[in-house]
Amino acid sequence: MTDWVRFERNGKTGFGTLVADAVAVFEGDMFGIATPTGEALTLSDVSLLTPCVPSKIVALWNNSKSAAEKQGLEQPEDPLLFLKGPNTCLAPGGAIRKPQSYDGRVIYEAELGIVIGKSCKDADAATAAESIFGYTCVNDVTALQVLDADPTFPQWARAKGYDTFGPFGPVIATEIDLATATIRAELNGRERQNYPVSDLFLQPADLVSRLSHFMTLEAGDIVSCGTGPGALPMKPGATIDVIIDGIGTLSNTYED
Repeated sequence: MTDWVRFERNGKTGFGTLVADAVAVFEGDMFGIATPTGEALTLSDVSLLTPCVPSKIVALWNNSKSAAEKQGLEQPEDPLLFLKGPNTCLAPGGAIRKPQSYDGRVIYEAELGIVIGKSCKDADAATAAESIFGYTCVNDVTALQVLDADPTFPQWARAKGYDTFGPFGPVIATEIDLATATIRAELNGRERQNYPVSDLFLQPADLVSRLSHFMTLEAGDIVSCGTGPGALPMKPGATIDVIIDGIGTLSNTYED
């Protein structure tokens, strides 16, 4: 298993692999030719960034069997999706910021993130699987009351597109056992979400294949697979952790 990270040190960014409490530094392209430099940095000497820089985050709604059952929904014929821009990206340890223009509920959503490793267009499932570089933890933060504020137009992009509303990380894990992995959310240390990856209607390779038939997915893009039951509002000062077996813990705070 290889866990890739990006980091900042002395005003410069770099990338490498996480080994225990150290980063083995690489040069080149994480998604292309990456060469070890032989340098190792302790985690205490660096600040972790988002593990990649996506051009877009493609996020799913109604892709959880258990959440659909709870809400009385059927499996959708096609993936139901929205986009989150690069402005939403937030590194591990960063603060999710409450929008100044919004006083309603802000909820967390613990999700599996697929990291694309090479350009993918009109791909079958096998080709889509080959385009997946690895997996990460995602928190699909949502300003819940914005969604239906205008009865004529559900505002997915606005509700989920505020600055800092797309934390992901801390690593990109290139090998995890999706068959047994679970996705959990802990709010101030109390478990609030716990569902298996197998709960997803569309599994990663099939999902990437179907998405690639109407949009090109580029290296570094994130596909956030949708959340299970248990997403709840956060209060300022709260700590929210997204924990996925084989990847680790994405921890952020929620602040005014």
